[in-house]
Amino acid sequence: MAEKFEMNDGSVVVVIGTGAGGGVLSNELAQKGVKVVALEAGGRYLPEDYVNDEWDSFGQLAWVDARTTSGDWRVAKDFSGLPAWIVKAVGGTTTHWAGASLRFQDHEWKALSAYGAVEGANLLDWPIDPREMDDYYTKAENKLGVTRTGDRAGLPGNNNYLVFEKGAKALGYKEVHTGRMAINSADYDDRLACQQTGFCFQGCKWGAKWSAAYTDIPRGEATGNLEVRENAHVARIVHDDSGTVTGVEYFDKEGNLHLQKARVVCVAGNSFESPRLLLNSASSMFPDGLANSSGMVGKNYMRHMTGSVYAVFDKPVRMWRGTTMAGIISDESRHDPSRGFVGGYEMETLSLGLPFMAAFLNPGAWGRGFTTALDAYENMAGMWLVGEDMPQESNRVTLNTDVKDQWGLPVANVHFDDHPNDIAMREHAYRQGQAVYEAVGATRTFPTPPYPSTHNLGTNRMSADPKNGVVNKWGRTHDIGNLYISDGSQFTTGAAENPTLTIVALAIRQADHIASEMSKGDL
Repeated sequence: MAEKFEMNDGSVVVVIGTGAGGGVLSNELAQKGVKVVALEAGGRYLPEDYVNDEWDSFGQLAWVDARTTSGDWRVAKDFSGLPAWIVKAVGGTTTHWAGASLRFQDHEWKALSAYGAVEGANLLDWPIDPREMDDYYTKAENKLGVTRTGDRAGLPGNNNYLVFEKGAKALGYKEVHTGRMAINSADYDDRLACQQTGFCFQGCKWGAKWSAAYTDIPRGEATGNLEVRENAHVARIVHDDSGTVTGVEYFDKEGNLHLQKARVVCVAGNSFESPRLLLNSASSMFPDGLANSSGMVGKNYMRHMTGSVYAVFDKPVRMWRGTTMAGIISDESRHDPSRGFVGGYEMETLSLGLPFMAAFLNPGAWGRGFTTALDAYENMAGMWLVGEDMPQESNRVTLNTDVKDQWGLPVANVHFDDHPNDIAMREHAYRQGQAVYEAVGATRTFPTPPYPSTHNLGTNRMSADPKNGVVNKWGRTHDIGNLYISDGSQFTTGAAENPTLTIVALAIRQADHIASEMSKGDL
């Protein structure tokens, strides 16, 4: 298929990745008349293609290229080749995400000021004032159709939620509802209302859940200003003798190498692939990788404090029916160090199908205790715990030069150790999660270790001072004026909330900034 924009057209913005950051940024720029070439390593799948079967869906959508892991986290032991369940497809992980869309709390933008220095943590305040984000959060909520914002009603509660709510209220929790979800509770923005089919992680068959795959990407393409090249695996970003980025080299499906010239390059490949790409783009001028004069590229990796609690009851719950994550308890998301940790966490409804439950409930455990748990699957309820984890410089993505991917490029090694604050928070969350279910008569509860993570953050973080991070408040790299980071890797800290809404809000804001700088001739 002939390219819409010429390979040697140096006037285009090249966006690498088409998820919550790259997909939204590409559309927002295209709507403003900016020419964009978006490069996506995966293929294109639409709701009619999604498979509501966990293993088959995983095979269809997941990024399964080689990666390695190290550190004391459970994932390195149980899933060493799979540090995260992220998507390799047009729309990125917005296909697989659950839809929870929560704003950061004000104090979470200023974690160092709010929490004080925490030993062993590399805390920093974001170089953004919370009030700067208010309008962008509203724009993001309207784009995604987030329930309980604007005049959009909440989703109905399924059985998994009703058990969760009853237990929460018995404990005296107040902030309990079906959540702020980017899943339509009524028809909205040419998308159907949620049909309560469940299995939201496998891609929404109805298109009720927002995904860049079938909203922002086609709308950007409809302007004539956006060209998406799928199965385009970016190898490196190239620059001229002045250190200005001039283009991107990528492999097509057949393994041919192409060079797309660019006026601006925006990297949105998630917190593994974005730093990996900068490191793999090292040159004689930038021997440590692009935008890495601080040495911070790949460092301060965060994945959220996570865990799950499942419970068995004497009656059927059938937790898999209805929206997977439409249920939240926010009372513990406050900052209250009297609990023994800084920051807070959310409790959110969750259900896994039997295959994933068998893999993840207690990895490697078999025998009577485990099989009786699976026998009770119909009577099970489940929740996910997600909280702010501490950035640590030693938690990082580096190149593993001993392992190459199918294109011959060194792969990402993901190193992670829990911080004592993360462990204290997880223990508290396990206790509270079990208490929620015990308050409504659970016969057994199962605190479950963290899964291969999905909230990958940090690794190219924002900082006011170039010595402390990789990008400024607009996501522009401190070192290179026409190179941007446009995904969750720019997060300075993680907050307690699911990150997608903030990634989208930052992408809308960054598009305004880039378009303005281009029109002024400053970019």
